[in-house]
Amino acid sequence: MEQEWVNEKRRDEGLIEFYSSFKDMFEFFCKNTTIHGTVRLVCSSRNRMKTAFWTLLFLASFGMLYWQFALLFSQYWTYPVIMTMSMHSEPKMFPAITLCNLDPYRFDLVSEKLTQLDQMAEEAIADLYGYKTSIFSSRYKKDISVKGGAANLSSSSFQLNRHISLVMLKEPDTGSKKKHFKVGFKLCNATGGNCFYKAYSSGVDTIQEWYRFHYMNIMSQLPVIINISSHEEHIQNLVYSCQYDGEPCRESDYIHFHHQVYGSCYTFNSKGTDLFWKATKPGISYGLSLILKVEQNDCLPLLSTVAGVQVMIHNHNQTPFLEHEWFDIRPGIATSIGIRQDEVHRLGGNYGKCTVDGEDVDVKLLYNSSYTLQACLHSCFQDKMPLPPGAEYCNYNKHPAWGHCFYQLYNRLADHHLSCFAKCPKPCWESWYKMSAGTAKWPSTKSEDWIHQILSRQKGYNSTNNRRDIAKVNIFFQQLNYQSVDESPVYTVNLLLSNMGSQWSLWFGSSVLSVVEMFELLLDIMVLSLIFCYRRFKAKKTLQMAQPLAISSVSLTLENYRAVHEDFAADWNSAWTNQNVGTVAKTKNGDLPFHSICNKTPTPELNPNVVLNRFRHIKDHSVKIDLNS
Repeated sequence: MEQEWVNEKRRDEGLIEFYSSFKDMFEFFCKNTTIHGTVRLVCSSRNRMKTAFWTLLFLASFGMLYWQFALLFSQYWTYPVIMTMSMHSEPKMFPAITLCNLDPYRFDLVSEKLTQLDQMAEEAIADLYGYKTSIFSSRYKKDISVKGGAANLSSSSFQLNRHISLVMLKEPDTGSKKKHFKVGFKLCNATGGNCFYKAYSSGVDTIQEWYRFHYMNIMSQLPVIINISSHEEHIQNLVYSCQYDGEPCRESDYIHFHHQVYGSCYTFNSKGTDLFWKATKPGISYGLSLILKVEQNDCLPLLSTVAGVQVMIHNHNQTPFLEHEWFDIRPGIATSIGIRQDEVHRLGGNYGKCTVDGEDVDVKLLYNSSYTLQACLHSCFQDKMPLPPGAEYCNYNKHPAWGHCFYQLYNRLADHHLSCFAKCPKPCWESWYKMSAGTAKWPSTKSEDWIHQILSRQKGYNSTNNRRDIAKVNIFFQQLNYQSVDESPVYTVNLLLSNMGSQWSLWFGSSVLSVVEMFELLLDIMVLSLIFCYRRFKAKKTLQMAQPLAISSVSLTLENYRAVHEDFAADWNSAWTNQNVGTVAKTKNGDLPFHSICNKTPTPELNPNVVLNRFRHIKDHSVKIDLNS
């Protein structure tokens, strides 16, 4: 019997049964969850003070927990990084070395214009400072040919613009007795309506910049590549001796190019692929040793006021921007430069803006080299400056306003007003060289004679040269250890989850399964709400469908009532006279009342069960046919 009752109960249980109310669901959750403190919300039902206290305590803990979660996520979404420094030691490829002799070529085709420019400079200095100089009295010409020949050039068509001259500018009066002046030159746009002065507080800087501006216009007459047939022939004009790791340098170890301002330049180990330049030992004896020619007689004095050779140490396959990262080698001095390499690895993506190879940068590089920040900035600057048709070199004869455009745009770039710094990210991998230099007088008084005798056997060396015309430079690794700086995220996903788990355990003393229980509670609340909404909607719909049927039943009952009332009018009058107020009238058969008497007025009562013309009216407003009447 008991077994049959159990089986019957199991058959009555559904596959999915739900709570009958929100109260039952909440009590079940508080009594069975693994979250600490929730049972206190329902176990003290007879003590409302305790229940209120634990409710406030539970809500406060819950609020603190999610406040800590908000702090964790806000820190995570800022994507902070931490710099990790590590030291490595391994053989390194020797860096690329670029040398320039500060002696630009003076071609026969433009030498006449350069002579005119020197005369303009003498006149300007005389007018401004009352000093008559003779530094431009001699002009030395180098036998350099140009591809395409003289037929492609028409230097006679170019004329120096004498309206762009040096003037003295008086600064606004500041109340000081001492008058302040600047020297500058005027630049205007194509219409001449918008002009400004390119001026410096130093007259030396202004004259150099003015001379360089005219010089660039003159050199624009040489838009073709310089034809240099033999590297060896021209490098001897700069390098008397070259050794690396005790071995003489080879012709294939350097490339030659001409810089319009810094003259003949040579880059050693430009590609960084030759194992000859592999550095296996640190020290001055295992580096690069050069003896350089630094004669100043042939230099253009207003292009550079420095005596010596410009040197730049940079990465391989990188365009050397000498105006940003160069240093000078003094004549008559032996300079020893110890280098150390540092590397940085940036994360990129959400942790910072960087590029791997520049392919994703919205700037077209103008240089056939690896991506660098300076190459991108120069390319972006050129892109902002309108190019003339055919992309020829600018000069103020054909494009009078190019100087006005150039200097204003360059000032905007220097002031970070252009978008170039935003468009040009840093490389994700970058290396640079730290340098420490030491100098000594070279050659010494005792060794000067025999060094000159040995060098006199070198091609291109003049025995009349003295210490002021030569210099020595040693470039070497101080040590092969190098420092690597790597970016790593402060908050990884694992660390974020770990911190969230720690906070959860601190405030609730629970685990991941407790989180699942919370989600289950939310799901139950949603399902129970839907069930109640569905029942309410269904009940309302049923009531609306039953309402017209109830009205019809009442109308039919009233109509039948009137018919019955006419048949039994006489009996009703008889009953009225014989009964007191509040009694119930009988039918002919005397079995059921059909109306009630209230306040001397006969009123039909519809709710009681009454038979009207073979129809029985029931309280639920339905009509049932009485077959027995």
